[in-house]
Amino acid sequence: MFYNLAKKISKSIFNISNKGKITESNIQKTLRNIRTALLEADVALKVVKKFILDIKNDAIGKTFNNSFTPGQEFIKIVKKQLICTMSSNEKNDHVLNMSTEPPAVFLLVGAQGMGKTTTVGKLALFIKKEKKKKILIASTDIYRPAAIEQLETLSKQASVDFFPFCKKKDSILIAKEALKYAKVNFYDVLLLDTVGIMYSNIHMMHLIQSISNVVNPIEILLVIDAMVGQDAINMIEQFNTYLPISGIILTKIDSDARGGIALSIKYSTGKIIKLVGTGEKIYDIKYFQPKKIAERILGMENVLSVIQEIENKIDRSSIKKIKKTFSNKTEFNLYDFLIQLKQINKIGNIENILERLPNNKIIPNDVKSNLNSKLLKKFVSIINSMTKKERLFPNIIKGSRKRRIALGSGFKVQDINNMLKQFENVKRLVKSVKKTGISNIIKNISNFFPNKLF
Repeated sequence: MFYNLAKKISKSIFNISNKGKITESNIQKTLRNIRTALLEADVALKVVKKFILDIKNDAIGKTFNNSFTPGQEFIKIVKKQLICTMSSNEKNDHVLNMSTEPPAVFLLVGAQGMGKTTTVGKLALFIKKEKKKKILIASTDIYRPAAIEQLETLSKQASVDFFPFCKKKDSILIAKEALKYAKVNFYDVLLLDTVGIMYSNIHMMHLIQSISNVVNPIEILLVIDAMVGQDAINMIEQFNTYLPISGIILTKIDSDARGGIALSIKYSTGKIIKLVGTGEKIYDIKYFQPKKIAERILGMENVLSVIQEIENKIDRSSIKKIKKTFSNKTEFNLYDFLIQLKQINKIGNIENILERLPNNKIIPNDVKSNLNSKLLKKFVSIINSMTKKERLFPNIIKGSRKRRIALGSGFKVQDINNMLKQFENVKRLVKSVKKTGISNIIKNISNFFPNKLF
């Protein structure tokens, strides 16, 4: 859902990622681009204005941690404001409230076509797995028999109990009897589905209000389809006029909706998103996590998966050898270079990994070409064709030796020269580390990837 927004914001932030200092003038264009990206994503105008103002106030004149560049600190500020825009100040507000004498009643309400009945089934399975509770679900929707049948089917899929009733009874009486049945049979949770209504239908609003008064729910959750956009704000406000909405369940966040509603709800209505529907399957529901959404918008999710993948593949003992080379006084040689090449090769398809990183297009083409998997394997073959002395003392590799190595490895002398050139580049980096410290080197390298993790 956030793909286009993430793409535009990530691109905007790169413009400032390498700045030595943050001033009002050099972030003006970046903030303007972020503002445009948010508005195009259907974020409410008043939310965008506050978001931009908060970033500006937080960034200008700030004293930064020496561990990060000002550009990286700016990204950190943007991430913080994204989280604040979607979050409550209370730590547990995004978690379902169970702190009541059983059964805890959850009343799900919403307009027609929002996926409410499906969400009741998903929520039943979610609570059963998450909280290990005994659950009863019931429908008070006497106007749509298909919804009752659908909910009964979902209850079987979730392996929870369904409360049967006579279709001639009214909604309020069904709610009363379902609650009584849940108490008598020691259920921990009662999930009540309600009729889908237009929020302008005052008569039906009063009906839902009466049901709420009868069952006294611990949670009243409003189900909203992410694709309705800013109309969701009106929907929340109207429902909240009649019912104390405790949280929002946002469905279809796996769709191509623009995503602005997720950033608008908290500031515009004071209500928080508690859960999100992530697909069509009954298990496709999870807690709404503002931090992860912010990371997705800033393009950090792929970085996390890439780091995990690399950590799973590298050899710790070899890394220790490389670190020892970086710290001791011995000369960096082709044996050390070979260890590094083998570690990079273990990671797999370097090109694919680079493509998964945010702003990968800013990595210079010569850097990308030198990280080509085939080229790295070629370098390994060339070094394997050398003598022990040549690996220890690369400076002795001249014309005749190059021709012999080329013949033995099956490559051209030009390839030998290219490998030695890359070796010298790495050797200079090692010397720089010994002279200035590895933290400064990492800081400079990290400017290639402005979406640093915080």
